[in-house]
Amino acid sequence: MLVHEVADWDDAYENGGNIPGGDAYPGPWVAPAEAYRTRMQASDRARLDIPYGEGERNRYDLFLPEGTPRGLFVFVHGGYWMALDKTYWSHLAAGAVARGWAVAMPSYDLCPDVTIAQITAQIGAAIDHAAGEVDGPIVLSGHSAGGHLVSAMMCEDSPLSAATRERLKHVVSISGLHDLRPMLRTTRNDTLRLDMDSAEANSPALKRPLPGVRLTAWVGGGERHEFLRQAALLANIWHGLGAPTVEVAEPDRHHFNVIDGLADPDSPLMQAALDPVEAGRDRKGLAS
Repeated sequence: MLVHEVADWDDAYENGGNIPGGDAYPGPWVAPAEAYRTRMQASDRARLDIPYGEGERNRYDLFLPEGTPRGLFVFVHGGYWMALDKTYWSHLAAGAVARGWAVAMPSYDLCPDVTIAQITAQIGAAIDHAAGEVDGPIVLSGHSAGGHLVSAMMCEDSPLSAATRERLKHVVSISGLHDLRPMLRTTRNDTLRLDMDSAEANSPALKRPLPGVRLTAWVGGGERHEFLRQAALLANIWHGLGAPTVEVAEPDRHHFNVIDGLADPDSPLMQAALDPVEAGRDRKGLAS
């Protein structure tokens, strides 16, 4: 029997201090992200700082493939809803762009200036706006807090418009936080300002999924137990509610390098995101 007892909830959700070299992040992402933006601008395939709302951070970058896009791929960054912006992740668009997809990467306002519910609404507005710029199916991905935000897009109370919901095919939550109630036990909640009511109201794991949308809960095999549990939790619950779900713990990946596969068109992560049925045939022991 496995018994998991959490004595320190801050440590349970602490990544940088529990990964060798983890305190260096987000630094290692800055140079490759800037280089990718520069390269895409030089080829006239980057549209930067497209406004989707009135706030200074209500902007997204759109990276375009050669030719007509096959669809829209969105990446929503993490940072515990309180840090970072779209500029750290531009290079992660490379995998989907190489596969012929347009990629949108939004920034959003941060806690404590806004609530998590307001951030969720902003991401919905960003995706709706990007959907107006690019035709075809929509695949959403997000990392950590971003995994929470994209999972919220396929909940029954999704902020997405009806037209965008109809095009939504797949949500890939990477190391996502799907039940926010544990955040109440952390000092991060001084910034997040959740109470039990708002934590429950903003937890995808406590909601029903939209019909016809696939979920992949992807997590690094070397991550903190709570991130492994959060991934398994959503896949398990939504599978029982009729959603096609897959849970993947990628070996030898921690919380920061688990997203590296997004930059590689041939990585298992990109195959799962854009060719989920085919990718599933290559795996064993996954819920679907």
